[in-house]
Amino acid sequence: MNLQELNAYAIAGKVDELNLISMEGGIYLLEARMHGAAFPLNDAKGGMFHLRSVEHARDVLHLFPVLPLNLVHNLVHDEMCGLRGDAEESLKLPIAWRSAL
Repeated sequence: MNLQELNAYAIAGKVDELNLISMEGGIYLLEARMHGAAFPLNDAKGGMFHLRSVEHARDVLHLFPVLPLNLVHNLVHDEMCGLRGDAEESLKLPIAWRSAL
């Protein structure tokens, strides 16, 4: 799904929440959750849409309807120990739609 499609779904009230997923190297990916399924945000070339920070995500989404927005971190200690990672083991924190500044 691209940014325009995500906006259309958000305006139509079909997006349950947005998850900003923190990856290694200071990269963030955005996914929309609709009806229990995850839909990653893609760039114009069909690749993953990379964001630099929470503030960058807020800038990109500033014209969207306000939706629940979460910051998701994988628990890396399991990965470092060679155990299987599990999406249920992620740390998911709600964040404000607008900056406090």
